[in-house]
Amino acid sequence: MTTVSRFRQPALATSGAGQGLGLRPEYYHEILTTLPDIDWFEAISENYMGPGFIESDGVSAGGKPLHFLERVREHYPIALHGVSLSIGGSNPIDTRYLRELRALHDRIEPMWVSDHLCWTRTGAHQFHDLLPLPYTDATITHLAERIDQVQNALGRQLLLENVSSYLTWQPDEMSEWEFLAEVSRRADCLILLDLNNVIVSSHNHDFDPLAYLDAMPAERVWQHHLAGHIRQDVSGGELCIDTHDQPVPDTVWSLYDAARERFGDVATMIERDDNFPPWSELMEEYAELRRRSGRPLADDQPTRTVAAAMNGGLHA
Repeated sequence: MTTVSRFRQPALATSGAGQGLGLRPEYYHEILTTLPDIDWFEAISENYMGPGFIESDGVSAGGKPLHFLERVREHYPIALHGVSLSIGGSNPIDTRYLRELRALHDRIEPMWVSDHLCWTRTGAHQFHDLLPLPYTDATITHLAERIDQVQNALGRQLLLENVSSYLTWQPDEMSEWEFLAEVSRRADCLILLDLNNVIVSSHNHDFDPLAYLDAMPAERVWQHHLAGHIRQDVSGGELCIDTHDQPVPDTVWSLYDAARERFGDVATMIERDDNFPPWSELMEEYAELRRRSGRPLADDQPTRTVAAAMNGGLHA
């Protein structure tokens, strides 16, 4: 079934986007001096927003992060990924945040824009964490109204990501996967299916990760995240913690293989947010992603063009 939306869909069909990496400052130099054979990068929206970056009228106010993002954008498609929209919160949506995000969107022209299906603040307090929502019909109604506001502000569909969780709410009326699927339908948004988060939550809440995949509306799954996690002994058992600071483990790779069978060639990228390995090690992991996606890198991992690399080198 084809998703028909009144909002503009991402400009590049997901099956044509290929495989990407998270854009992190630790790797600006390697990316811009070698232009590696990577299909696209995902940038954290908030790293390039706000005073000192782009004003609400779209005029640049300077800032090295934006400079580097624009340099990378000269050579690669970019997806924007937010962490503080708090789409499920009780506070009104921050309209200044939306204006700044729209300004960045119009400047960078990303393939798509995503954030997390969660809440991150209440009142004036920002938790700096991605907190799970109650899986209820009332929450879905609340979300649908807020997602509509965001999609109207951006003029396009929003991708929302499932978060990892360590607790559940007593009022829950449905499973997490039923909740995510229904939110996407009722709000007419798209899904960023984080496969690492599915593995983490399936361990913590004892559910079958394949059941999660089977419940997703395939026409709305637009992107996958792959990442690593740790396991920690706690009283009463073992907790799986989403850290994004480890290599992609076998359990996540196996779920990615299953996801490819279920959804086909969905755009997929590897996230690394801490404990950054040498660039060569990250590229080895990216090569594994390309191999599993049926598009192996050449042995010499060719850059886009030598001339482009020379003209697009790193500048302060």
